[in-house]
Amino acid sequence: MTDTHASRTTTPDAPTSTATGGGSAGTSGTGTSGPDAGIPGAGGPDAGGPGAGGSGAPPVLGRFLARAAVITAALTAAGSVFGLLRDQAIAGLFGADAGTDAFLIAWTVPELASTLLIEDAMALILVPAFSLALSRRAAARPDTGDGGVLLDADAEPGGLHPRDPVWGLVQRTLPRLLLALTATAALMLFAAPLMVQMLAPGLRDTRTAVDCMRLTSLTVVTFGLAGYFSAALRAHRRFVAPASIYVAYNTGIIAVMYAGHTVWGVRAAALGVAVGGGLMVLVQLPSFVRQLAWRQQHRSARAARRAESAAKAAAKAAAKRSTRAAVQSPAKVPAGPDGTGATPHATATADVPAPAETRAQERTPYSGRIALLGLGMLAPVVTYAVSRQSQVLVERYLAAPLPAGAISHLNYAQKVAQMPMVLSLMVCTVTFPVVARALADGDKQRARLRVERDLALVGIVVLLGAAYVTACAPQLIQLLFQRGAFDARDTAATASVMRVYSCGLIGHSLVGALARPFFADARPTWYPAGAMAVGLLITVAAGAVAVHPWGVHGIAAANAAGILTAALLLLYGLGARVVAIDVGRVAAGLVRLLLAAVAATAAGWGVARALADPLAGAAAGGVTVLVVFASVALLVRAPELPQLFATVKRRFSHVR
Repeated sequence: MTDTHASRTTTPDAPTSTATGGGSAGTSGTGTSGPDAGIPGAGGPDAGGPGAGGSGAPPVLGRFLARAAVITAALTAAGSVFGLLRDQAIAGLFGADAGTDAFLIAWTVPELASTLLIEDAMALILVPAFSLALSRRAAARPDTGDGGVLLDADAEPGGLHPRDPVWGLVQRTLPRLLLALTATAALMLFAAPLMVQMLAPGLRDTRTAVDCMRLTSLTVVTFGLAGYFSAALRAHRRFVAPASIYVAYNTGIIAVMYAGHTVWGVRAAALGVAVGGGLMVLVQLPSFVRQLAWRQQHRSARAARRAESAAKAAAKAAAKRSTRAAVQSPAKVPAGPDGTGATPHATATADVPAPAETRAQERTPYSGRIALLGLGMLAPVVTYAVSRQSQVLVERYLAAPLPAGAISHLNYAQKVAQMPMVLSLMVCTVTFPVVARALADGDKQRARLRVERDLALVGIVVLLGAAYVTACAPQLIQLLFQRGAFDARDTAATASVMRVYSCGLIGHSLVGALARPFFADARPTWYPAGAMAVGLLITVAAGAVAVHPWGVHGIAAANAAGILTAALLLLYGLGARVVAIDVGRVAAGLVRLLLAAVAATAAGWGVARALADPLAGAAAGGVTVLVVFASVALLVRAPELPQLFATVKRRFSHVR
């Protein structure tokens, strides 16, 4: 958990060799020598997408982006599976009691760090920053064969290029970020008791929560580095390593929990979180080093030395030819400013700029600092991300005085219910660098078409998933968690909460998809932060009123009401402020998909309840939901589904 430059007449399966234009970072045509070579068969970063001057048809997801989306979705699905295994392990080993509530209060730190440093703030700031740097690199030398890497003759020894915008961005930001993260983690380590008191004033087991909080505070450093690496690699069209981080993270948690639960109890889960954060960094480090440091820079330096030698040889040859011509034909030597004849040396060098002039000209395309990382740019993004994650903080604050296990039931329900949302945002994760690059290039038409298509695809995935988890909630929770210390009472409580949560899934997905274009532009606005603040205010007010009569169900309903309000505000604001999407058409398409989801939920619920076996009920209910959703969506002419069916049909025909 967002196009390309080929003609819009190209079908989704058109070969990437038809891609034209120099769309993305580091390519000026087709082939796999640019940054997209990390995906086999990519025809450049923008293969298969819309052209600059085509018709108004929506862009197709090019072959490169389609493969990147598939790889990202597969690895994200694997991470989600490991996340379920992690939650199963927590439920089986520790159940849903005061100890797990204490651990989940401490888990607020990595959840907030994930939002700020990986998923939202860091990506929304750094992907546009790296996209702008890549755009400047390509604009400085658009015809080079190494993807626009600068080939100046004065590269430093060792291959590092001080004037490459990408490398300069890393040098200016990474050391400062690491220092700030380390200081923040140290402060949280000492302030853990105060943080627990602030987050959960009515919590019973505060000692366990403080111990877990100190362990999880280490994730501030590791998540920050992991988010930085992910943003840089995604901007370079490298998606495999960033998509693998949650597999590594959850693997570390599971391994440490099983190894240490008999000795440390639930504290072993907190230690596993700290270890998993370190694995998130290590899994991306090799790719980051290869992409941004020595390998590419050494290649640039070697090419620079070759270019320098060739330029010197050509200059010497030209000077010799000019000297011989001047000697043989002295009458043709032009007069100087004072009326005397110019010397042969002056003639030979008159059109050659001085070295200082040459260096000044070479600096021109990117001489200004990339100003995306100042306080004025950070503040709206960080405020938005904190407001979004504060939905979870409000839930746990309101649930802390409730009976033991309430926070755990909310957590388990949320983890399962949000899987459709995570999968739906994979398209936006892959195409967000494309939107950022289009806006950096001033191509708002391409950005608009991409955003409209993404919103339709997000709606299909999340509403289909929401219909399934709502219809089959008891069966899913029983299959996933009911074992060990997690009993039938916990299953019933978690399933009922999950059904309420599912009402807000479309809001969560739309917020994630709609916020990206706001921050993809060179000047992020405060509008997303304001929209999220309004949604958070509704969550707080509604939750405070609803928690007493309805308990955890009232908290989940307040969450849904707040996030849906924020999504509607963002949908309206995007069309009016950033990318001129057709808000009415997008909203109408989402309403059609919502009708299909409601019908599919009702049908799947009835089928699942008719079967006593939970596995059979979940399977039969899932098939029913899929068939009914697709049928009703086609009947009401929901967007994107006809194209998806046509693509699937074409794929099967190729297989036959």
